[in-house]
Amino acid sequence: MTITPPALSVFETLESEVRSYCRSWPAVFDRAQGSYLYDEDGHTYLDFFAGAGALNYGHNNPVLKRALIDYIERDGITHGLDMGTTAKRAFLETFQNVLLRPRDLPYKVMFPGPTGTNAVESALKLARKVKGRESIVSFTNAFHGMSLGSLAVTGNAFKRAGAGIPLVHGTPMPFDNYFDGTVQDFLWFERLLEDQGSGLNTPAAVIVETIQGEGGINVARPEWLRALADLCKRRDMLLIVDDIQMGCGRTGPFFSFEEAGITPDIVTLSKSIGGYGMPMSLCLFKPELDIWEPGEHNGTFRGNNPAFVTAAAALDAYWSDGQMEKQTLARGEQVEQALTAVLDEHGGESIVSIRGRGLVWGMEFADKSRAGAVSKRAFELGLLVETSGPESEVVKLLPPLTVSPDELDEGLRILARAVRETA
Repeated sequence: MTITPPALSVFETLESEVRSYCRSWPAVFDRAQGSYLYDEDGHTYLDFFAGAGALNYGHNNPVLKRALIDYIERDGITHGLDMGTTAKRAFLETFQNVLLRPRDLPYKVMFPGPTGTNAVESALKLARKVKGRESIVSFTNAFHGMSLGSLAVTGNAFKRAGAGIPLVHGTPMPFDNYFDGTVQDFLWFERLLEDQGSGLNTPAAVIVETIQGEGGINVARPEWLRALADLCKRRDMLLIVDDIQMGCGRTGPFFSFEEAGITPDIVTLSKSIGGYGMPMSLCLFKPELDIWEPGEHNGTFRGNNPAFVTAAAALDAYWSDGQMEKQTLARGEQVEQALTAVLDEHGGESIVSIRGRGLVWGMEFADKSRAGAVSKRAFELGLLVETSGPESEVVKLLPPLTVSPDELDEGLRILARAVRETA
């Protein structure tokens, strides 16, 4: 009997082998609403991935969708480079009034391009320009983007190998609790800065994530972040906080560094700053750092006006009264309780730890391949969760901030079942 293999899809015949998420979730998605995705065969999936953090307000959020449709239907500007437009003015005014002024943050706003790595590249470039130095310090298990400058301050060996050339002018240091509390914070870093024979060129800046998302949900303590800010100030280094995935309310406050009470010199934002999943990024910096010459850093798609519209609508709808932060922290407690129950059920031999804050959580497995198996089984049961960590040993939860308690409970029950069924 001759068996005819199934025809290859256009994804397999035409799209590059570099595609990845579609391999973990072999479905063809057709539509989405709120916390749910629907594939073309009618299956429903609860989404605890949220566009890798680009959909903090859920899929096709009705408030943001209405603002976008109204803007498009009146023939509002779509592409504007860095020209002045009514949409950009409205966004800047809203950003200032809703976020910056209430937090006494002094930042200038730069639109470096549509993606997170664009924002990181501009931050690194500005820091080097301001300080006249090349070296940037990053941290173990950091992730800052896939372009060459961002990769140079990224820790993951697999992603770094994709560069194909040496990645230079970046120096890694131990992230918080890298030595499990056995080494004093910043002991190695300070010693290298003091020692004229250490070989460490004086850095222009330090770049850090307050919670390392791709690195395995590694949470920096507020006191560690404060000590880092103090070290940067004492040693004349700029502090860059990469808030691309953990900003826009993911950890509770709009900026993830607020809990630590620090004011970074430079902050990068992307992902959910556009509100609707629209490409947009920001580089924020203190006014005295604004030494750019006009046009010295530019990009064709840095003025995505529809994203300005949905971004302003998101800030107005969710950040003008302080309720989103309270809701996210409450949802985070719900997640922590459920994950603690899973940990108690399976014991420390199976699950190393659970960790997170707000609505970003991770569950690390002793058997590093187990996280992938849990993610696969969760997909089969109708839940999207990805893995993270240097060896994909952590199941990562990143639900929309707008998720309801019932939806959250549903997803956590599916996750618990997936863990149980892969034991």
